[in-house]
Amino acid sequence: MDIISLVGYFGAMVIGISLGLIGGGGSILTVPVLVYLLGISPVLATAYSLFVVGLTSLVGSVSFMKRGLVDYKTAAVFAVPSFIAVYLTRQFLIPAIPPILFSYGSFEMTKDIGIMVFFALIMLAASYSMIRDRKEKLVKHREGSKEVQFNYPMIGLEGALVGTITGIVGAGGGFLIIPALVLFARLPMKLAVGTSLLIIAVKSLIGFLGDVSQQEIYWTFILTFGSFSVVGIFIGSWISTKIDGKYLKSGFGWFVLVMAIYILGTEIFF
Repeated sequence: MDIISLVGYFGAMVIGISLGLIGGGGSILTVPVLVYLLGISPVLATAYSLFVVGLTSLVGSVSFMKRGLVDYKTAAVFAVPSFIAVYLTRQFLIPAIPPILFSYGSFEMTKDIGIMVFFALIMLAASYSMIRDRKEKLVKHREGSKEVQFNYPMIGLEGALVGTITGIVGAGGGFLIIPALVLFARLPMKLAVGTSLLIIAVKSLIGFLGDVSQQEIYWTFILTFGSFSVVGIFIGSWISTKIDGKYLKSGFGWFVLVMAIYILGTEIFF
């Protein structure tokens, strides 16, 4: 195993640490790690990312379940349109995207470049969400709320949107799901994080099923990579008992911002 592969597997552990430490964000790095460190094509990397994110989030959600911090009714209401959207996106939309999207002079926007550019734009949105620290601010006055009030149309629309984005870029979308659960389902923050992890886990794994018949899956590799990420989430959960994760969100958000700019520069200009 060469040094770049070791760095890639260390990146998998960092992804898990972030999920365990701040309840999200880390999955946004899975595709860049797979593409730029391990040399996997963007389309296959998004498939692998769905599996790794789904597996890691599922393990992370177990601790929230044990503490009663998962609202299963809310998860079901949000998740059904999300599950459908992510599966249909992986099964039909991704294979239907043409190899060349458009060309301008000597520049060609290929399918792989298009996916990475779109992914970078999602990373920009994620970094903004973490830097602004909106999640905590949204719920300060709702922590004592016990009654769940559903805004069904908005929950369904948000679920379908997040599912489509997850299907395209292979990221969990926790930075979109948590604010939606807080705003539209009136969930307290801790309950929203646990519910979000369960939603991310199931919809990511369902999305991955849409790839099993479309892509050649190297199971040994993704199980190994996923194992490092799972180890990371246990480390992150332990660290979270020592350090308040909210103080790390802003710094991690800036890191994601730099990565997004790097991806845009690499794919478009180099």
